[in-house]
Amino acid sequence: MAVLAASLTGIGVAAQAAPDPGGAGDSAGAPGSGDAYFPYAGNGGYDVLHYDLDLRYAPPSDPAVLQGNLSGVATITLRATEDLETLNFDLRGLDVTAVSVDGKGAKHGKSHDGGTSEWSQVQDGVNRVWELTIGLRPELEAGQVARIVVEYGGVTGRPTDTTGALYGWVTTADGALVVNEPDGASTWYPVNDDPEDKATYTFNITVPEGKTAVANGLPADRPATKDGWTTWAWDATDPMASYLSTASVGDFVLQYATGPRRLPVINAIDKDVAGDALARTTDSLALQPQMIRFLETLFGRYPFEAFGAIVDDDSVDYALETQTRPLYSGVAGEETVVHELGHQWFGNAVSPADWQHIWLNEGWATYIEWLWAEHRGLATVAQQFTATVTSLDTNNRWGMDIADPGRDNLFSPAVYQRGAAALHALRVRIGDDAFFGGARLWVDRYDDSSATTEDFQAVMEEASGEPLDTFFNEWLREPARPAVIP
Repeated sequence: MAVLAASLTGIGVAAQAAPDPGGAGDSAGAPGSGDAYFPYAGNGGYDVLHYDLDLRYAPPSDPAVLQGNLSGVATITLRATEDLETLNFDLRGLDVTAVSVDGKGAKHGKSHDGGTSEWSQVQDGVNRVWELTIGLRPELEAGQVARIVVEYGGVTGRPTDTTGALYGWVTTADGALVVNEPDGASTWYPVNDDPEDKATYTFNITVPEGKTAVANGLPADRPATKDGWTTWAWDATDPMASYLSTASVGDFVLQYATGPRRLPVINAIDKDVAGDALARTTDSLALQPQMIRFLETLFGRYPFEAFGAIVDDDSVDYALETQTRPLYSGVAGEETVVHELGHQWFGNAVSPADWQHIWLNEGWATYIEWLWAEHRGLATVAQQFTATVTSLDTNNRWGMDIADPGRDNLFSPAVYQRGAAALHALRVRIGDDAFFGGARLWVDRYDDSSATTEDFQAVMEEASGEPLDTFFNEWLREPARPAVIP
């Protein structure tokens, strides 16, 4: 993520006790992944392999009332990781009308034997997190694959995260801006909303004729129109964390280009983006193939099947690295585009195992902005590092432990700035060969999965042959300015 609706610089909220992940012999998957910041996001007991989302969406009939109508059929293929009599999905604000498991109707609601369509509710900090509990008869055995179909729907609005920032399925006057980070995917489909559980996706999104629906990956078929509705089909065949999925709807115009090795580059630009915003967006997106080539020289081959952009005219001040197709509101500036592209390696290919490790996403994407600016002859990395240290000094931003910033500080400027500064200081400490070699090793080793700050330190120690405990503590964790600034 690059641009936010609000600056989140307060003191972190103390984490709640994580749910018990369960053990041998348990018959119900845990109602949360155990993340210290979002203990009830994600679920235990299974691994999702594929989401097939068949969605139908009617945007607001009155632009002054930002409410739409969404209905969906989610077909979820998963593998049990323990013996299960029940399992949970995260799903918020939408009503479930039917559930089947391997073609047979299943009870769902508060418990597997309740037989109701009510929700099982747990409280997670400020926001309420809703668990859809599904009964399994017969039970799933560890290792068994199941196909679960959930039919659901309801009225959409403008959901917010624990800080009050818009996220998830955000209804707009002409459609929907769909941006999930960190735990907003549950506002539009039943999901195991844990960045460690990556899956492939298929999207079939039916919208009123004249609207365009854009998702991750590549078009699976030509748009098909019938009775005033058009269905847009997309396939995302690379494993993806749920917070990176999108199904944005609007008055988009699709543009097609190619990147290195004929990589498909698909941009969707809202027809109402105009004037200086359109000029800046057009110039920035034209640089995407060049940006990809440059970053490949540093970090290895671009990790996915496609790239591009979704540029919406909504007034939300937002940019997110939605996988293969980052989303921008209002304008896509050059600095932001290369930031979101950098996330495709750092955050998307390798995702944070828990949200406390988000500096690995944002520190790297910010440092990539510096590398690109130097490549373009705008400013050296050393100059940008010095300016960032000055900003950290001036704004007193050394006090945050960016390796554990707190739930409501995930997008604090300190995470971005101190993260990028730490990376440059590490580069100076161990040298270019070890630094960039370690970065490539990091992506190669953890591609299509997730990892932690401790994993990153271990990779850099391996690449450099040096112990780095003191360095990582000083540059990430200690609430003080490092003693030596390179």
